[in-house]
Amino acid sequence: MGVARGWRHERRYFAAPTFGMNLRTYSILALDDDPDILTALRLLLKPHVLQIVTERRPENIPALLAATPFDLALLDMNYRSPVHTGNEGLFWLRKIREIAPQMAVVMITAYGDIDLAVRSLKEGARDFVVKPWQNDRLLATIEEALRAGAPDGKAKARKLVAAPVADVGGAAIIGSSPEMEAIFQKIRKVAPTEANILILGENGTGKDLIAQAIHQQSARAARPFVKVDVGALTESLFESELFGHRKGAFTDAREDRAGRFEAANGGTLFLDEIGNISLQQQAKLLSVLQNRRVTRLGANESVPLDIRLLCATNVPLTELANENRFRKDLIYRINTVELTVPPLRRRPTDIPLLAQHYAAVYAGKYGKPPVVFSPAALLKLQQYAFPGNVRELQYTIERAVIMAETALLDAADLLFSPLEAPDGAPDALPADLNLSAVERSTILRVIELHGGNVSRAAKALGLTRTALYRRLHKYDL
Repeated sequence: MGVARGWRHERRYFAAPTFGMNLRTYSILALDDDPDILTALRLLLKPHVLQIVTERRPENIPALLAATPFDLALLDMNYRSPVHTGNEGLFWLRKIREIAPQMAVVMITAYGDIDLAVRSLKEGARDFVVKPWQNDRLLATIEEALRAGAPDGKAKARKLVAAPVADVGGAAIIGSSPEMEAIFQKIRKVAPTEANILILGENGTGKDLIAQAIHQQSARAARPFVKVDVGALTESLFESELFGHRKGAFTDAREDRAGRFEAANGGTLFLDEIGNISLQQQAKLLSVLQNRRVTRLGANESVPLDIRLLCATNVPLTELANENRFRKDLIYRINTVELTVPPLRRRPTDIPLLAQHYAAVYAGKYGKPPVVFSPAALLKLQQYAFPGNVRELQYTIERAVIMAETALLDAADLLFSPLEAPDGAPDALPADLNLSAVERSTILRVIELHGGNVSRAAKALGLTRTALYRRLHKYDL
């Protein structure tokens, strides 16, 4: 279909109809290999629904449904795709029903395929509409399909948001990437043992969650889990905080006090940021670990210890092995097994899962309606390097939820922290600096900013409408 014909579609389909049901909380996925049909659907539905996502290639359906909890799919009956069944719409209807059985599906069909459309109802579709459609008829069909399945659809949406949380002892660790699957497998292997474990990783990667998961899958799960940020302890507080003290041991010691080692007796002691303690502190720590006994400051008698030791640091192991910085005998004592948590930039497929999780958390916390992300917003998140890792992503989503004026978060709603960006720049460069990827991302963002209006987006990009259409075809947008 040429450009001129496509714009005739826009003029025909885009008269704004009146619409009874409030659909602002619903997300719709439209699937058709004709880009003009998709443009028509997007511009028609955008004012009425929370989110409208369009897709030309039906083979992307599984990935789309995994990333976003849609309430309804508008599915064309025929495709020029790698799947050649003679009735591709029925094939993809079955696939959708298999992946998301509670999601409503409305088939879009040409007049000559009405028999197939009727068959689709037996396969689980809620209804069908015939091209060229009437706006009021299409909207009424969508309304009826959503009304019929709204309770189940909303329950499914909540389940999809919660699904990425991994089953690693009850700790809320989110991720399905190969890198995180490798971490989960190691946790399951080492957690039931008594081995001391050193958890390595950059700031903000979730080392404390890994430690909690190890404790919760161990035989000590019912016993105390005690965390200490040893890197924040001063020389004067180090011994008192870890080993405890007797009354009168120093000026402010007004009563006997157990240290963290004693508090963790029978359970797990997690020493965070252990790479930042001094050589003198390391010597004191090593003595306790070797003897498995602790003596409070000001006391003569020692107390036997039964602890499982977990440690974490953001210092690479190669730097930690420098004896001018860290004692090798202490490294061997704390590092029976080492576990390295990957930075977020090395697992970009986990970013949409994490973003949706935090969006749900903060929408609930601040009394906002359920939040969803536009495709441009998810692309922006995945192209950012996140030097602050998951912690930075969490703060980014919290800020976006607070400041957003609608329940649909767009790329413009996502502002990255100048505290993490190099040289204090407000936005770090995207992880993928390939020129085509940057151009594709820019086109998506500008089209979203202009509400799907191709003419205004082309003008903003300094292109003719024809040139923009060529790029849309080039990048399968």
